[in-house]
Amino acid sequence: MNLGFGEILIILVVALLVFGPKKLPQLGRAAGQTLHEFKKGMKNVMNDEEDDDPNKKKPVQ
Repeated sequence: MNLGFGEILIILVVALLVFGPKKLPQLGRAAGQTLHEFKKGMKNVMNDEEDDDPNKKKPVQ
């Protein structure tokens, strides 16, 4: 699903009309923080799965 410039512009205009110019930056900030936390959580899950892998070779010291 690729969005072009026209589609993004329409989405932004509709969001501006629905939420208003004062609320839009707050919603964008909240969406960015949510995405950041989601990525951080997924990174932790992936690291935990790598630690639990019984086939993973231990580093030789």
